[in-house]
Amino acid sequence: MWKQAIEDALKVVRYGIAKFEGKYPHVSNGDRIYQLNDNTDWTEGFWVGLLWLSYEYTGDTAIRNAAANAVADFRRRLEHRISLDHHDIGFLYSLSSKAQWIVERDESARQLTLQAADVLMDRWRDKTQLLQAWGPKDDPVNGGRIIIDCMMNLPLLYWAHQQTGDDKYKKAAIIHADQSRRFLVRGDDSSYHTFYFDQETGDSLRGGTQQGNQDGSTWTRGQAWGIYGFALSYRYSSQPEMLETAIRLARYFVDRMPEDHVVYWDFDVPVTPDTKRDSSASAIAAAGMLEIAGLLSPDDPDREWLMDAVSLSMRSLIENYSTRGEDDAQGLLNRGSYAVRAGISPDDYAIWGDYFYLETLMRLEKGIPGYWYER
Repeated sequence: MWKQAIEDALKVVRYGIAKFEGKYPHVSNGDRIYQLNDNTDWTEGFWVGLLWLSYEYTGDTAIRNAAANAVADFRRRLEHRISLDHHDIGFLYSLSSKAQWIVERDESARQLTLQAADVLMDRWRDKTQLLQAWGPKDDPVNGGRIIIDCMMNLPLLYWAHQQTGDDKYKKAAIIHADQSRRFLVRGDDSSYHTFYFDQETGDSLRGGTQQGNQDGSTWTRGQAWGIYGFALSYRYSSQPEMLETAIRLARYFVDRMPEDHVVYWDFDVPVTPDTKRDSSASAIAAAGMLEIAGLLSPDDPDREWLMDAVSLSMRSLIENYSTRGEDDAQGLLNRGSYAVRAGISPDDYAIWGDYFYLETLMRLEKGIPGYWYER
């Protein structure tokens, strides 16, 4: 099943290379047509990561050239500092230039990725001891704000430490991960999307949400970011509390999966026939649970339920949510959501869902884990 799903996905990726003409798919808007960006948002890296995964599977030089051309565009973006005033530098450059380094050992791609890590380090705030998620320094709303998504951007800093030996990268990543563990993860193993700190004193203020149903609810994609992100922090830091947190978040996620094993967009939203799903959250969580399982010993009792959950979710994504057999499909997964409460692409293609869907399939079929760390 995994192999056939990859083959089906590759047809869509090849179609996209021709269709998108060097632009970057973002989300659709109820029309099964990807909105295309000019490398000015936070999501462009997911398309490039899809290209590198597809090239690794096929060896197709046309796919490789599309990926390499995109990396050149990411170099231009960094040189001109285009729309980089946010923490999603890891999403952008881990899946583009770092991917090229991992696949091809291209030194210029390595150097570009190190430069990107320095841009992310510009987000570090000494007073609050965190990486500011959004907006400029001292922003009155976002100046002391973290979000759980950043757990997936930290691998860029861990990797930069490995490459350079400079402790500043790893130190910042570990401190931020610990802040996230302490304040974004709640006592029942659910998670806040965001958390606010006083910019001057560093005191904790309150949890909140940007895309969840309400401040105290659990946005499913945020929970998925946490599952994968804390597992990756454990891989790099070897701190047992990071792995423990990843497992706790995963158990909460699995225990609340609906009958078809693909989650709704928020765990606390009332479920009706009209409630939106988020196939991307299930794809991210599946990749994260595979990461956790790979970090556990073969006889660890947590491995079995993790692998069962991955298998159930992925089978359902393939059978009920993938675009296999659809003519002219531009995305790999239907029923992803971007920001349901805001009415932004609430039931659509989402390029990050496509990326993690293929990454998970590649892990299952080929043991290729994506581009978050050196192999």
